Order: sequence, then structure tokens, then C-alpha cells
Amino acid sequence: MTTIVQYIVVRGDLLKDLKWPVGAILAQACHAVTAVTHLFYEDEQTRLYLKNLESMHKVVLEASDEQSLVNLTTKLEEGGVKYKLWIEQPENIPTCLAVKPYKKEEVQQYFKKFKLFKM
Repeated sequence: MTTIVQYIVVRGDLLKDLKWPVGAILAQACHAVTAVTHLFYEDEQTRLYLKNLESMHKVVLEASDEQSLVNLTTKLEEGGVKYKLWIEQPENIPTCLAVKPYKKEEVQQYFKKFKLFKM
């Protein structure tokens, strides 16, 4: 059976360098996931993913900084991967990115250089 997964990439420097509270960082990930789910709600893989709520697979990864996150968006655009880059307002700071649910083998390659997010 093919695994459908959702990748979320959060900026690690928000916690380590900019000293954002953990709750604020978690909220960024929640915002991005909610937004991308809304944007691609009618997508077939999103629908399949949401059909079995108890078996959702998410992978939360860490981008080192803003530039790393922006570079990822470029690669995702080039590959036709659908995502939402969350930009916190009013600061206008890109904080997190979430892709819509995909078959793991379709998108895993874009995330190999990122490590699991750690606090």
C-alpha cells in the first residue's frame, strides 16, 4: 500500500536564534497545514489522506533559516509540487511551509536534506 504523507518544514532559527516561544512556532505549522488543506481540499490525494484521520502521516522537518525555506519553495515550484508557504503577519516573515498530502515516493526527494525538527 502506498503511503500518503504530508511534509511540514519549519524554520529552526525562529526557536534557536530569534527566541520565538515554542507555542508560536507550533502555531506557524498549524497555520500552514490548515491553509494547504483548505487550498487543496478537493485534491484526490488530500481527500484520501483525510478519509482515515487516525492514520495520517506527517513529517515535520527543520529548515535552518529563511533562505533555506525560500530555496525549498523554488525547488517545489520547479517540480510542480503544491504547497503553502506561511508568512506571519504583520511581520511579513516566512516561517513554515506545508505541502498538500502526496504519495511519499512523489515528493520525498525534495526533503532529504532536511532533518527532523527538534526543540
